[in-house]
Amino acid sequence: MANESLLKSSIGKKFAMALSALFLIVFLLQHFVINALSVISPEGFNEVSAFMSYNPLIQYVMQPILLIGVCYHFIMGFVLELQNKKARGPVAYQKYNGAANATWMSRNMVISGLVILVFLLLHLYDFWVPTIVDHYIAPAANFGQGNYFMDHLNHVFTLDGALSFVRLVIYIVGFVFLSLHLQHGFASAFQSIGAKHSKYTPFIVGFGKWYSIIIPAGFIIIAVYHFFVK
Repeated sequence: MANESLLKSSIGKKFAMALSALFLIVFLLQHFVINALSVISPEGFNEVSAFMSYNPLIQYVMQPILLIGVCYHFIMGFVLELQNKKARGPVAYQKYNGAANATWMSRNMVISGLVILVFLLLHLYDFWVPTIVDHYIAPAANFGQGNYFMDHLNHVFTLDGALSFVRLVIYIVGFVFLSLHLQHGFASAFQSIGAKHSKYTPFIVGFGKWYSIIIPAGFIIIAVYHFFVK
């Protein structure tokens, strides 16, 4: 009963939210490394992508865990925001001067989260859905062979038509908001799990700032590269 009460409490929800955030931060780094291969070594990118598409552990264990983690993180973020607004109430909210107590991003994590969610849905439509269709629903004869994954990546970012440019802009905007989201969320996640220490906290905060800039910027460079280079 005590454990159940803890999970339902605000502290318990924030702790679980932080764990899901740290899980997604680790995944984001792994995802970036694989995508960077498409620029450094297209052959390596194809090999790794094919391996991940056929590996049972990744397909039937890790992939569902990732999808659950993403859904949980977004849903819990909205739930906690609604709870915070309800706790402040209309009177308390009028007295609350957010700008004097926190940064714009820390006060608008839901807004950045919504932008990232829209971007994520586009990203899944561009890459995950075609892979699932070609692998499970209507298997393509060349799925996972040759330059399949690089060809699809280049197909998404093509110079033909204004739609591709709009897609590129959406990707850039999405990663900019991801950077802003991470700048607050990285340190906040460690704080929520109680990882505060006078010696290590400054390092965590500093590392989080660099991470929140370098990783999204890297994704933007990859997208721009494939938009112009074939």
